[in-house]
Amino acid sequence: MALNNDNALLERLEARDRDALSSAVEEVRFESGAVLYEPGSNIDYCYFPTGSAICSYFVEMDEGVAVETILIGREGALGGVVSHGNLPAFARSNVLHGGVFQRIALRDLDRLKRDNPAVAHLMNRYSDCVMAQVFQSIACNAVHTIEQRAAKWLVAAVARMGRPSVTMTQEQLASMMGVGRSYASRVLQRFKRDGLLRTRRGGIEVLDRDGLANRACACNDHVDAHFERVLGGLY
Repeated sequence: MALNNDNALLERLEARDRDALSSAVEEVRFESGAVLYEPGSNIDYCYFPTGSAICSYFVEMDEGVAVETILIGREGALGGVVSHGNLPAFARSNVLHGGVFQRIALRDLDRLKRDNPAVAHLMNRYSDCVMAQVFQSIACNAVHTIEQRAAKWLVAAVARMGRPSVTMTQEQLASMMGVGRSYASRVLQRFKRDGLLRTRRGGIEVLDRDGLANRACACNDHVDAHFERVLGGLY
């Protein structure tokens, strides 16, 4: 099948390299809340979110809290990007906003990486960008305030989705950030008071993305700049 071009990572490939992938991919749809990987399960497929689909990796703590590590949307991919073979997943991967994904079996992706250096090069470069996200997330969680982190996450989510509404409750946002619901609620109330967003049952709508970005830390900007430096020079 023809590749869906609404994935920025695949768009980095030239037409001949995208054609090499097209015969091995299939299009699948997942609803919000779907689980792509559980910790310890074999990673059989690599997924490329398209359009407004976004996912997160969650690390499940002994205290029973699942804390988000990184957010992935149409700029990237999940699962088996660099590794060869069906290795077990370390973190849980949840679909936060449903949509269409391009899916390729790892055995086919491994074959394509062996036969097509440009595909292997793309995956290796993207893995460096994923590590940059992880490093930045660790530093952000250690240093920045809950308000800065919440604003950063919401800005990143709407940027990936291409729409201002995020399907998420305050409880889910608090759990993802590893904070109590009361902390998250107070932050959202401040954002609402300042006209930056509004909440509805099961969702958050960003009204002033630029204003919200001004309340966020600069972590998104650092990661975006690294993506451009690393992937912009693919060829």
